[in-house]
Amino acid sequence: MNIFEREVGGRRYRVASQSLWDPARQRPFARQAVLGPADAAPVADLGSTRTVGMRRVGDVGALVWVAEQLDLIKLIDQACGLKGPADGPTIGEMVLAVAVQRTCAPAAKCHLAAFLESCVPRVSCLPASAFTGQAFHRLAAQVTDEQLEKAQIEIARAAVRRFELATDVLAFDTTNFDTHIATTTPGELARRGKAKSKRSDLRVVGLAALVSETGHVPLLHRTYPGNGSDQTVLGECLEALGKLHDALNDAEQRTDPACRTLVRDGGSSELALEHAARRGAMKRLGGKLGEVRAARLRIPVGDAKLDRTLVVVESQELLRGQKRGIAVALRKAKEDLRKLERRAASGRIQREALEDKVQKALRREHLSKFVIATVKEERGKVSLHWHVDAARRRLLERTRLGRRVLCTDRHAWSNGRIAYAFRGQWNVEELFRRAKKGGVAPWGPSHQWADNSLRLHTFATVIGLTLVSLVRLALGTRKSAHSMMKALAEVKATLVRVRAKERGRRATVMLAPDLTAEQRKSVKTFELGRWMPILLSSRRPSASKPDEQPSV
Repeated sequence: MNIFEREVGGRRYRVASQSLWDPARQRPFARQAVLGPADAAPVADLGSTRTVGMRRVGDVGALVWVAEQLDLIKLIDQACGLKGPADGPTIGEMVLAVAVQRTCAPAAKCHLAAFLESCVPRVSCLPASAFTGQAFHRLAAQVTDEQLEKAQIEIARAAVRRFELATDVLAFDTTNFDTHIATTTPGELARRGKAKSKRSDLRVVGLAALVSETGHVPLLHRTYPGNGSDQTVLGECLEALGKLHDALNDAEQRTDPACRTLVRDGGSSELALEHAARRGAMKRLGGKLGEVRAARLRIPVGDAKLDRTLVVVESQELLRGQKRGIAVALRKAKEDLRKLERRAASGRIQREALEDKVQKALRREHLSKFVIATVKEERGKVSLHWHVDAARRRLLERTRLGRRVLCTDRHAWSNGRIAYAFRGQWNVEELFRRAKKGGVAPWGPSHQWADNSLRLHTFATVIGLTLVSLVRLALGTRKSAHSMMKALAEVKATLVRVRAKERGRRATVMLAPDLTAEQRKSVKTFELGRWMPILLSSRRPSASKPDEQPSV
């Protein structure tokens, strides 16, 4: 978006111009919007000024800057090819507006116009009132899965080329989100499945994402029914993965095709765990992973007898988490077993039902490995005897818990390289945490009921996650995404209405905040001064030394 000044009727105004693509006529067209007067602020009595509101600058401006670097609106418009109304937003403008809203102030689409009004940076030269929930649903009804997939690949190509992302190792994982869609509402996406929130009373929508090795940048995603499996979704994404592979090769300007590694969660191998449990099998890795122990094994895997290298890696953090989970599950299992023991003693339960309930009570968290329960029947009377075997529990913690089995066909890689590549799975898990409730760009609350609206809503949410990841890369900060966005959100403009001696309507002036060193860096990096020029002169006063006296 280009911003310039123009003189009209003896006064200067700041004007924003935006170039968009018309899919029907196959040519660009322009829009303009007046941002406000460019004249100097009037001299006024501070006692007669009034604060009338605040406007977002930092967080919205950073996201809009990244979108402009990618030419996001044009890429989406070209991929989808939808002809938007002359007085309404295009599909790219709507997606960017929703993505920024999800990131900065998650709310329903009916609040989108009010959110855009509260921002100094603009996602479009259209008035904020044009961005309505009805416009979103109309555009969602026109777009297809193939068009959204094409847009994802083009955005990934632009992100890799502009921000130089590493794509040799890509992490894949799935999650799902709760909806409050009624059972009688028709739809294919919202289904009851294995919800990550552990709730069984809600229909869920699934999300599969492919994330770059650095920066947590999603390159490809797929919205799928909540009752789908990871393996099925990955199989359906193979064709799109091939297209993404070619696009990444083009973005990196490779002369020879790259050989990329896909990292995803899988099962475990008892044979590999037994091998790692042998004395001396676990050895420490070198370099940055010097405190990590691993064991290596190369065997045929699966019914197809695929040649694979298995590496068992020990994680103390995983071990502590599993111990906590076992302790919680054991307390509940003890209560259930005591109740079953009393019911058996009173003769109020049959043997088959007792065995089923005992098996169900010990199903969680490896309890059946060290909790010994015996059901006996003598002279028609059923009895239950159980105890916790401490020796078996210690053996389980020493040989099974805290260990992950990594499977790869990269036989030439060292144990350290394999372990480091599989740690990239944390990237996509971190991305999903950002998309959950309370995260940086949460998927919910969602007020969509139709499949096409759910699909476009998910697409906009992932775009928001992409923009946040790229903002973090551009800023080069080590802070978490949440802390970074919080610091950017503090860069706000204060609207002050002043009363001057001249006649006419009272002028409204934007005042800049006091900026920290990090915020001044963001002003320069994301060119926030074009939206609010006074930010360029904002400085935090330096602290005077104790022995210095202020001048009079």
